[in-house]
This record gives sequence, structure tokens and C-alpha cells, in this order.
Amino acid sequence: MHSESESSLEEDPSASLLRNTAMEAQAEHAKFKRYKTIYSIMTVLGLVLIVLTFIWSSNYAGGYSLSSPNTEFNWHPLLMVTGMVFLYSQSILIYRTNRNVSKFKVKCIHAGLHIVILILASIALKAVFDSHNFANPPIANLYTLHSWLGILTFSLFCFQLVLGFGTFLYPGAAKNIRAAVLPYHVIIGSAGFVMSIVTAALGYTEKAMFTLSSNYQNLPFSAVMLNFIGLVLVIFGAITIYLVNDRSYKREEIIEDEVALAE
Repeated sequence: MHSESESSLEEDPSASLLRNTAMEAQAEHAKFKRYKTIYSIMTVLGLVLIVLTFIWSSNYAGGYSLSSPNTEFNWHPLLMVTGMVFLYSQSILIYRTNRNVSKFKVKCIHAGLHIVILILASIALKAVFDSHNFANPPIANLYTLHSWLGILTFSLFCFQLVLGFGTFLYPGAAKNIRAAVLPYHVIIGSAGFVMSIVTAALGYTEKAMFTLSSNYQNLPFSAVMLNFIGLVLVIFGAITIYLVNDRSYKREEIIEDEVALAE
């Protein structure tokens, strides 16, 4: 009787394993739910950023066209904030956001987003160069800190795109090389995003000073709106970097995740 009583008090190993697995699943669900909540807030802020930029340029900078240097310029901030800020954030978080999708599919979406960003940024750069070159009189190019950082950020983005595509997608490097390159790929991607935020903030400030001139200090509504856009930009960037760097939100690797396209 005594031995039977003792054995009944001992927990079945399989029951303990099931309970632990259930607890881990609940913790993972709660963690992903928290991530999705913060991610949703970040995404809404990014969309607000695009909409406010469009509204500001439409109401206070003459709108959008391809026939006038002044209005052609307005495509530059709109396309840059859409590509190099909003879509960039979606791209660097896509592995965490789609953690249950096969990594090959996520890689293709990741690369596709980068290609879209490249196209938007290229058009945006053409818009700003055209607005300077075809102005009367012509305006000098690449003389501000914003423009220097912009070219550096765009160049870093292009380097990252070529490196990532060749190493992780096609033709795809060997597993040990991918493992060695991955930390640098992540760091460069995060650094490029931060540089995009800084460059955009400088761009909004530069636009306010060029458009409003001395009236900026009087804080008309157009100036308040631009300052508010800048605040949304910084908050958006900070949340994105938090989500990228918090290791608790990292995607769990599975065997198929190690396969490159060429394999």
C-alpha cells in the first residue's frame, strides 16, 4: 500500500511534458500577441506619416506634378518616406511578423520589398535632381547634410540588397558563409534604417526652412504640422528598432529555413 501511494504521488513524465509544452505554447502565443499589438501601432504610425506628408505637400507646397520643378520635387519626400522609411520597416521585420510562414517565401517577399523600395527611391532621387537642374536659375545639387546622408543611405541600401540577395537567396552561399554573414546583414540593415530616419528628419527640417523661411519661427500651422510629422517619424523609428532588436520576438528556426534557393 505504501509503495502504491508513493507511486501515485509521482507525476507521469508524459503528463509533465505535455503540461510544460502547453505552458510554452501559451507563453509563445502571449509574446506574439504582444508583438502584433506593438507592430500594429507602428504600422498605423507609418501610414499616418505617409498621409500627413501627402497632405502637407498638397496644401502647403503646391501639390504634385511633373511639369514644374517645384511640384516635381514634392514626389521626393512622399516616395522616400513610403519606400526608405515605411516599406523598409516592414521589410526588416517581416521574418518576425511572418514567423509561421516558410522562410523561403519570406525571403522572396523580403527581397521583393527591397526591390520596390529601390524603385521608389530611384524615382524620388530623379525627382529631386530634376527639380534642381531644371529650376530657373538651376539649384546646386548635393550641398546639404541631408543630401550627403541621403546618398550614403541609398548606397548602403543598394549594397545590402546585392549582398543579401546573392548570399541568402540566389545563387545562395554555403550554410557556414550564410551564418557568418547574417549578423552583419542584420546590423547593416538596422543601421541603414536608422540612417533613413535621421535623413528624413533632416529633410523635413530643410523643407520647412526653405519653404517657410523666416516665418518658420512664428510657427504657422504648416510649421506645426511639419514638426508633428517629424515627431511621428522619430516615434515610428524608435518602435521599429525596438521590435528589430528585442530577441524575445526572434523567429524560431526550423530545418527548412537553412535551405537557399540554389540548393
